[in-house]
Amino acid sequence: MPIHDAINMTTFSPGEKKKALIVEDHPLFRAMLVQLIEKELGMTVCGEAGNIKAALMLIESTQPDMAIVDLTLEGSNGLELIKDLTARNIGLPVLVLSMHAENLYAERVLHAGAKGYISKHESAAEVTAAIRAVLAGRIYVSQRVDETILERQRHIGKPIPASGVNRLSDREIEVFQLVGRGLNSREISQRINLEPTTVDSYRARIKEKLGIKNAAELYQRAAQWVAESGL
Repeated sequence: MPIHDAINMTTFSPGEKKKALIVEDHPLFRAMLVQLIEKELGMTVCGEAGNIKAALMLIESTQPDMAIVDLTLEGSNGLELIKDLTARNIGLPVLVLSMHAENLYAERVLHAGAKGYISKHESAAEVTAAIRAVLAGRIYVSQRVDETILERQRHIGKPIPASGVNRLSDREIEVFQLVGRGLNSREISQRINLEPTTVDSYRARIKEKLGIKNAAELYQRAAQWVAESGL
């Protein structure tokens, strides 16, 4: 799973350009990523999207060889896009490129169907290597995640108890993060297209799982987690 030197030297047939679709809601970072990919031999960007709807339309119209997806998107999140692609059996290799906590999300995106996860904090060379690894049909994760996965494999049949935020579901983590950014139920519902009552239900489950007594403590714990995670 870790990238080796051989992966960094992955090349494609002369004249062949592998097409990458960028799904990222931050225009400046999207532009930087386009520039990075277009500089690479044998790769080109076939489209850019900031949300799931636009991404699905571009996947159909451009037939990309891979998608590079952020977890934070307009009105939704990249994890939902990955699950949607998996459910539709589209078979498009996805590399997640995000600032979200690697130790919390890397295994989740792989389980959802992605082929790799890399942090936006990594160097341009590492991002390029991750893209080439996924295009070559390999799985990409960092050494840290690789070791964690191997450790879990060693404990098959011996459940490792979940702790802290790891107890939360994908949607609960999303709500927890938005609470930590100071959003109320109505604002969260508008951001992720859920009814306010549904958001309240998620908040109640989060409090139960994390042993939080009231709304004030929920906001405090969530804000602390967001700050510590650099989200």
